Amino acid sequence: MTDRILISDLRFFAHHGLHPEEEALGQRFIVSLVLELDLSKAGTSDAMEDSVHYGEVVATTEAIVTQRRFKLIEALADAIAGTILERFPLVERITVRVEKPGAPIPIATGLVAVEIERGRA
Repeated sequence: MTDRILISDLRFFAHHGLHPEEEALGQRFIVSLVLELDLSKAGTSDAMEDSVHYGEVVATTEAIVTQRRFKLIEALADAIAGTILERFPLVERITVRVEKPGAPIPIATGLVAVEIERGRA
Protein backbone atom coordinates (compact mmCIF):
# COMPACT_ATOMS: atom_id res chain seq x y z
CA MET A 1 0.00 0.00 0.00
CA THR A 2 1.40 3.39 -0.90
CA ASP A 3 -1.30 5.82 0.23
CA ARG A 4 -0.67 7.67 3.48
CA ILE A 5 -2.10 10.41 5.64
CA LEU A 6 0.71 12.18 7.50
CA ILE A 7 0.08 14.02 10.76
CA SER A 8 3.28 15.50 12.15
CA ASP A 9 4.58 17.29 15.21
CA LEU A 10 1.48 17.30 17.42
CA ARG A 11 2.62 18.90 20.67
CA PHE A 12 1.05 18.01 24.00
CA PHE A 13 1.78 18.69 27.64
CA ALA A 14 1.30 15.55 29.74
CA HIS A 15 2.53 13.64 32.80
CA HIS A 16 4.18 10.46 31.52
CA GLY A 17 7.39 8.95 32.86
CA LEU A 18 8.98 6.73 35.46
CA HIS A 19 10.00 9.42 37.92
CA PRO A 20 7.67 11.09 40.44
CA GLU A 21 8.84 14.51 39.20
CA GLU A 22 7.62 13.69 35.69
CA GLU A 23 4.20 12.82 37.07
CA ALA A 24 4.05 15.94 39.24
CA LEU A 25 5.54 18.51 36.86
CA GLY A 26 4.69 17.11 33.42
CA GLN A 27 6.51 17.87 30.19
CA ARG A 28 6.10 18.23 26.43
CA PHE A 29 5.57 15.28 24.12
CA ILE A 30 5.59 15.39 20.33
CA VAL A 31 3.57 12.83 18.37
CA SER A 32 3.68 12.11 14.64
CA LEU A 33 1.47 9.62 12.81
CA VAL A 34 1.54 7.93 9.43
CA LEU A 35 -1.77 6.29 8.53
CA GLU A 36 -1.64 3.82 5.66
CA LEU A 37 -4.88 3.17 3.80
CA ASP A 38 -6.30 3.00 0.31
CA LEU A 39 -7.15 6.57 -0.70
CA SER A 40 -8.05 5.82 -4.31
CA LYS A 41 -11.80 5.94 -3.71
CA ALA A 42 -11.52 9.22 -1.77
CA GLY A 43 -9.39 10.62 -4.56
CA THR A 44 -12.15 10.10 -7.11
CA SER A 45 -15.26 10.57 -4.95
CA ASP A 46 -14.03 13.64 -3.02
CA ALA A 47 -16.15 12.30 -0.13
CA MET A 48 -15.04 12.29 3.51
CA GLU A 49 -16.60 8.87 4.18
CA ASP A 50 -14.05 7.37 1.77
CA SER A 51 -11.12 8.62 3.84
CA VAL A 52 -10.19 9.19 7.47
CA HIS A 53 -11.02 12.50 9.16
CA TYR A 54 -7.63 13.62 10.42
CA GLY A 55 -9.25 16.07 12.85
CA GLU A 56 -10.87 13.11 14.59
CA VAL A 57 -7.55 11.24 14.57
CA VAL A 58 -5.87 14.24 16.21
CA ALA A 59 -8.64 14.52 18.84
CA THR A 60 -8.32 10.79 19.60
CA THR A 61 -4.55 11.11 19.95
CA GLU A 62 -4.88 14.17 22.19
CA ALA A 63 -7.28 12.34 24.52
CA ILE A 64 -4.89 9.41 24.92
CA VAL A 65 -1.84 11.61 25.50
CA THR A 66 -3.46 14.05 27.91
CA GLN A 67 -6.05 11.96 29.77
CA ARG A 68 -4.13 8.76 30.44
CA ARG A 69 -0.83 8.19 32.24
CA PHE A 70 2.01 5.93 31.08
CA LYS A 71 5.40 5.18 32.59
CA LEU A 72 6.89 4.39 29.18
CA ILE A 73 6.52 6.23 25.90
CA GLU A 74 6.52 2.78 24.32
CA ALA A 75 3.18 2.09 26.05
CA LEU A 76 1.86 5.51 25.04
CA ALA A 77 2.73 4.87 21.37
CA ASP A 78 1.13 1.42 21.49
CA ALA A 79 -2.07 2.81 23.01
CA ILE A 80 -2.32 5.45 20.29
CA ALA A 81 -1.75 2.87 17.53
CA GLY A 82 -4.23 0.37 18.93
CA THR A 83 -6.96 2.95 19.49
CA ILE A 84 -6.63 4.44 16.00
CA LEU A 85 -6.76 1.01 14.38
CA GLU A 86 -9.84 0.21 16.48
CA ARG A 87 -11.73 3.47 15.81
CA PHE A 88 -10.83 4.02 12.16
CA PRO A 89 -11.46 0.81 10.19
CA LEU A 90 -10.10 2.17 6.89
CA VAL A 91 -6.62 2.47 8.42
CA GLU A 92 -4.68 -0.69 7.55
CA ARG A 93 -1.36 0.23 9.13
CA ILE A 94 -0.08 2.98 11.41
CA THR A 95 3.31 4.30 12.42
CA VAL A 96 3.42 6.27 15.67
CA ARG A 97 6.42 8.32 16.77
CA VAL A 98 6.48 9.75 20.30
CA GLU A 99 9.26 12.19 21.13
CA LYS A 100 10.17 13.18 24.66
CA PRO A 101 12.43 16.22 24.30
CA GLY A 102 12.76 16.73 28.06
CA ALA A 103 13.71 13.17 28.97
CA PRO A 104 15.66 13.13 32.25
CA ILE A 105 19.00 11.99 30.87
CA PRO A 106 22.36 13.49 31.87
CA ILE A 107 23.33 15.23 28.62
CA ALA A 108 22.98 18.83 27.51
CA THR A 109 21.09 18.14 24.28
CA GLY A 110 19.47 15.35 22.37
CA LEU A 111 16.15 13.69 21.72
CA VAL A 112 14.59 10.50 22.99
CA ALA A 113 11.86 9.00 20.82
CA VAL A 114 10.02 5.75 20.16
CA GLU A 115 8.61 4.76 16.80
CA ILE A 116 6.32 1.76 16.37
CA GLU A 117 4.40 0.24 13.48
CA ARG A 118 1.18 -1.68 13.89
CA GLY A 119 -1.28 -3.15 11.42
CA ARG A 120 -4.33 -5.28 11.14
CA ALA A 121 -3.85 -9.02 11.53
